[in-house]
Amino acid sequence: MNKIEIKYLDKIKSPKDLDDLNDEQLKELAKELRYDVIETVSKTGGHLGASLGVIELTVALHKIFDSPKDKIIWDVGHQSYPHKILTGRRDQMSTLRKKDGLSGFTKRDESKYDHFGAGHSSTAVSAGLGMSIGRDLKNKDNHVVCVVGDGAMSAGQAYEALNNAGAEKSKLIVILNDNDMSIAPPAGAMSAYLAKLISGGTYLGLRNFAKQVIEKLPKSLEKGAKKAEEITRLIAGNGTLFEALGFYYVGPIDGHNLDHLLPVIRNVKNADNGPVIIHAVTQKGKGYKPAEDSDEKFHGVTKFNIATGEQEKPKKTNVSYTKVYSNSLIKCAENDKDIVAVTAAMPSGTGLDKFKEIYPKRFFDVGIAEQHAVTFSAGLAIEGLKPFATIYSTFLQRAYDQIIHDIAIQNLPVRFAIDRAGLVGADGPTHAGSFDLAYLSILPNFVVMAASNEIELARMVKTAAEYNLGPISFRYPRGNVFGLDMPTKIESLKIGKGKIIKQGEKVALFNLGTRIEEVKSASDTLESMGLSCTIADARFAKPLDKDLIRDLSKNHELMITIEEGSSGGFGAHVLMFLAQEGILDNGFKIRNLYLPDTFIQHGDVNDMYAQAGLTSENIVKLAMKALDISFSSDEYRFIFHKADSNGNGFIDIEQFLSSFPCEEEE
Repeated sequence: MNKIEIKYLDKIKSPKDLDDLNDEQLKELAKELRYDVIETVSKTGGHLGASLGVIELTVALHKIFDSPKDKIIWDVGHQSYPHKILTGRRDQMSTLRKKDGLSGFTKRDESKYDHFGAGHSSTAVSAGLGMSIGRDLKNKDNHVVCVVGDGAMSAGQAYEALNNAGAEKSKLIVILNDNDMSIAPPAGAMSAYLAKLISGGTYLGLRNFAKQVIEKLPKSLEKGAKKAEEITRLIAGNGTLFEALGFYYVGPIDGHNLDHLLPVIRNVKNADNGPVIIHAVTQKGKGYKPAEDSDEKFHGVTKFNIATGEQEKPKKTNVSYTKVYSNSLIKCAENDKDIVAVTAAMPSGTGLDKFKEIYPKRFFDVGIAEQHAVTFSAGLAIEGLKPFATIYSTFLQRAYDQIIHDIAIQNLPVRFAIDRAGLVGADGPTHAGSFDLAYLSILPNFVVMAASNEIELARMVKTAAEYNLGPISFRYPRGNVFGLDMPTKIESLKIGKGKIIKQGEKVALFNLGTRIEEVKSASDTLESMGLSCTIADARFAKPLDKDLIRDLSKNHELMITIEEGSSGGFGAHVLMFLAQEGILDNGFKIRNLYLPDTFIQHGDVNDMYAQAGLTSENIVKLAMKALDISFSSDEYRFIFHKADSNGNGFIDIEQFLSSFPCEEEE
């Protein structure tokens, strides 16, 4: 991509600065903005394709509307980078998705121009309608504009909101960003002319007048007149569905042509009628050929070479947990024709694209519709199939009612493969898999597993494939595996049974999930202090391995549970069991490590876990505090030196010492 001269963008510090530019200058600004987004994301990574697809639309909206008085809501937020640049955050874009930097999505506490926080799709119209009704009740005069992608229209909430908005008749502008051309073909000069015509005041007045006339006609003529109006609308556009929902439809128009966008948006802004949909046809990755040629590949990108489009490869050579899951499922499916795979618009992200290639008739992508995906899987299970509902933890939350009513109550053997469990790094709290352990383990009939490494994950896939007594889930994180040698033959697990990894006497480290290496490191350090440790892999959050828990409590003074989930999950259930058994009455000690009661902001995933306290350092500190053990600074230094000789222990001794009280030296 050739470097271009920045003539106008340097002068844009807020949307107000667009007032000084005419329509021709706005076109140049759009070119500069597109170049700037590509340049930025090539260095930071992020959601490139969607942002490039709304360059001209973003310019038009901030030119015509008075933000932040007028509220512009970006559904999902993947396409918000141009918006961030035009709203005074250009000098911060180098911090995008980094610790203490800009979010990859819209975020209310980041800017007054971000009117609604996003991360999940299909929420914009609901939020926008709430804002427009609130505006009306408060007698305000601002505009509310929602930008929604065509993919988001596959989610039920979008239609619920559209239906409600049509009934309320509040003035709301919805821009349908059709970047997959899944709703309408590309818009040309004729459709642009018609869109401009039907968005204008004359046409609106005639339309309302015609409706009044139709209502006065005898019933015998009224039906025919309404049909005539429907035919006219079909000639003018493709808005039959939206019209039926109570919206006035304008489009389709070319979403990359400011000559089309500006007059239509101006007309709609100045109109007094109720909810309006502007249908803009765009292209993901517009203006950057590698992104145009492969929109899925450039949806979310790592750092990349602008000249070639080649993305930076991870430094580690190990495969991802997602790939281990995909390969394991394919292996199981070879010998079991009843296995089918279901995903909600994430075939590549969940690794099921490979499954689709091999078993196209046994693969189902239902779109951004997690609720439907779950109940659809219930129907498949009733017919004797073995559905693997493969959904990110954060997105599975959207289908919780269906999980309870359609799966758990009916005890249907649906397999839930929960990807992106735990903290996820740059995407931050909206995409973190924090709650599935807690919200699934409280449900009757459910089996809940969590893999500690890639071998355990493969065994859990096989276990789920063989389990037919009810719903079963297994979770695994984003990122690469430890690099263990996979056994030739994968054995399934016995339901509700954990395992001892290392036997000790004093402290029982009871782990669930992939913090296992931190647990081992903590064990090494505690051993250096003379505290003998047992390491146990729980495997199951439900049902608990009660015999293992009894054994650990009988033979140890302290138990620490470790999990990559919120409070109310694995540790809470262990604690309740110990209390019910009366084991805590005899002085046995238990402590729980889990994600804190806060939303941890985006950054490097290791930094996030450090902030969450799920590190070897915190395990050691918790153990020492529970056992009421303290050491002098010199004793600490000796211990850490000893632990570090094998590459374990703590790197920053001084920081550790400052955060934990020691006995004062004489």
